[in-house]
Amino acid sequence: MTRKVYIGNVEVGGGSLVKIQSMNNTDTRDAEATLAQIQRLADAGCDITRVAVPDMEAAESLKIITSKSPIPVVADIHFDYRLALAAADNGASKIRINPGNIGGPDKVKLVADKCREKKIPIRVGVNSGSISREILSKYGEVNAEAMTESALGAVKLLEDQDFEDIVISIKSSSPKLTIDTYRILSKACNYPLHVGVTEAGTVREGAIKSAVGIGALLAEGIGDTIRVSLTGDPVDEVITAKQILKALDLRDGGVTFISCPTCGRTRVPLIELASQIEEKVSNLPYNLKVAVMGCVVNGPGEARECDIGLAGGIDEFVLFEKGLPVRKIPAEGAVDEFVREVIRLGEEKRKST
Repeated sequence: MTRKVYIGNVEVGGGSLVKIQSMNNTDTRDAEATLAQIQRLADAGCDITRVAVPDMEAAESLKIITSKSPIPVVADIHFDYRLALAAADNGASKIRINPGNIGGPDKVKLVADKCREKKIPIRVGVNSGSISREILSKYGEVNAEAMTESALGAVKLLEDQDFEDIVISIKSSSPKLTIDTYRILSKACNYPLHVGVTEAGTVREGAIKSAVGIGALLAEGIGDTIRVSLTGDPVDEVITAKQILKALDLRDGGVTFISCPTCGRTRVPLIELASQIEEKVSNLPYNLKVAVMGCVVNGPGEARECDIGLAGGIDEFVLFEKGLPVRKIPAEGAVDEFVREVIRLGEEKRKST
């Protein structure tokens, strides 16, 4: 089990639930726009967010952002230790640096001392593009061993300052390299691990890469906090992360939606129907498994683990619960009728708990 650290009031590591992170793509100097996006992320289920701090104006803007943010804010710092010090003074709940490029041991000490004073963890962030020439020369290529050595070397710079309130992230755009690296790293230390596939791509491509890389590690018990990196709205990162966690039964809450791939027995417009229902139920606050199946032959039985489902017939649908037929629903108005049944069951379950 990894150590436990606190990012603001959020527990990370130590056997606590895997936490979801994202990163704002707003200009941090625009506090109002950044706070508006943070609220959207929090509403979607984000536990922690990170903001870029490229200059002192952005560091000063953190005063407003951190004082009003509904979730902890991590300051992302590159190269300039002074920005890390200012971010810590201005309310950041965690500082993300690469100790190897922050300006030497004396600058690392200043950052470590400040974070110790403020009780702020430091996230050591290393990726496949930031490995030193010496390590690359030693291994001849970017591989899991090189990445692990790079990360542990960065960690040692903090340990040399008697600072161990650390989270490690070491990412690659390759899911396989990410998996291989974190497997080695998880055996080499007990610091909490922030897991993700960096520069994964747009929503479709990135979701697949992230599900492979993050999902494989989480299935092995590796990873304390995750970020899905997508090109687009960061809210999509949070939604995808929740889906990965729910698929592995690592997080409850909200509707889990399944639907069949259709076949020649399907006599209803299943693709359109499933999309409409998913859109209407996905944000409902009920811990339910909901199914939309193409036919009554296999549908209820294949989805018997679901709390409620709809199976297509000819000009009608069969409503079922836990695989057992309940009643028929006419095709016209079936979507709204089914959504009402989902809400009805959700409310019943909520009152019984």
